[in-house]
Amino acid sequence: MDAPDDYLQMSGIQHFAFCRRQWALIHLEQQWAENLRTTEGQLNHARCHDDTRTERRGDFLITRGMRVTSHRLRMSGNCDVVEFRACADGIPLQSTPGRWQPYPVEYKHGHAKETDADRLQLCAQAMALEEMLVCHIPEGALYYCETKRREVVPFTDELRSTTRQMADEMNQYFARGYTPKVKPGKHCNACSLKELCLPMLCQKADAKAYLRRYLDETATEVTPCGNS
Repeated sequence: MDAPDDYLQMSGIQHFAFCRRQWALIHLEQQWAENLRTTEGQLNHARCHDDTRTERRGDFLITRGMRVTSHRLRMSGNCDVVEFRACADGIPLQSTPGRWQPYPVEYKHGHAKETDADRLQLCAQAMALEEMLVCHIPEGALYYCETKRREVVPFTDELRSTTRQMADEMNQYFARGYTPKVKPGKHCNACSLKELCLPMLCQKADAKAYLRRYLDETATEVTPCGNS
């Protein structure tokens, strides 16, 4: 499905949840830098999207690289894998007998994370599929290549609400062309843009402290006038 030119990349919601400045540098300023994590991640995704046809495995239809669009979120992107599982309460598919329940699966390098960044991306994919197929998708899965295990992700009301709120904020930033100020933290060490962002140098200076230093330095430079 074609999306309007001003729709955001769906994968960007994972960047946005990790660091709003990182998202803006990539998606607004078109800056990028490779590291080991990004290179391995790209290789894993290339394997997922290597075959875009749908294959049948028993009661499963497996589609790779499926293009999805959400008009509510104003986002579009590709699902790594969508499994359609045979289900009496599912939806009909064109040229395919039976009824099927969609189940998105996103492949990630590394291992499960404490934050919801990956879950938000998967939830955005599910919400796009729901719009396109007019159905309800209760859950999906994240597959982590390092551990070779799936994490089942229920699409709760709370996760859906956070996904919508984050998508709205991203679209607002995009419309304004706004790059947030840096907020250094432990996450900076794992960021591929660390050398471009320079988090320790880009911190907002303390204006009062700067003025105090300036006045102190100026005072020491003034030589008192005396009678000769």
